[in-house]
Amino acid sequence: MLDPKKIEQIARQIQDSLPKGVKEFGGDVEKKLRMILQSQLGKLDLVNREEFDIQTQVLLRTREKLTAMEQRLSELEAKLENKNVLSADYTAKKEE
Repeated sequence: MLDPKKIEQIARQIQDSLPKGVKEFGGDVEKKLRMILQSQLGKLDLVNREEFDIQTQVLLRTREKLTAMEQRLSELEAKLENKNVLSADYTAKKEE
C-alpha cells in the first residue's frame, strides 16, 4: 500500500502548481486530487520496498539452492559416467 503521507504531499504539490483561479474553487481540490491519486496509483502494479526486499532475498536463496543442485547433478552425472565406463571395460575384458 502506498504511504498516505506521500499521496498528500503529491496532492499538495499538484495543488500548489495549479493556477490561482483553480485554487480558489475551495478546499475540495486537494481532497479530490488525493482521491484521484489514490485511485490511479492503486491501479498500478506496485509493491512496497519491504515486499521487494523480501522477494529479493527469496530469489537469492532460490539461486543458491539451484546452484547447489546443479553442482550435485554434475557430480552424479560424473559418477554415473565413470560407472558406465568401468562397466563397459569390465564387459570388454570379460568377452576377451
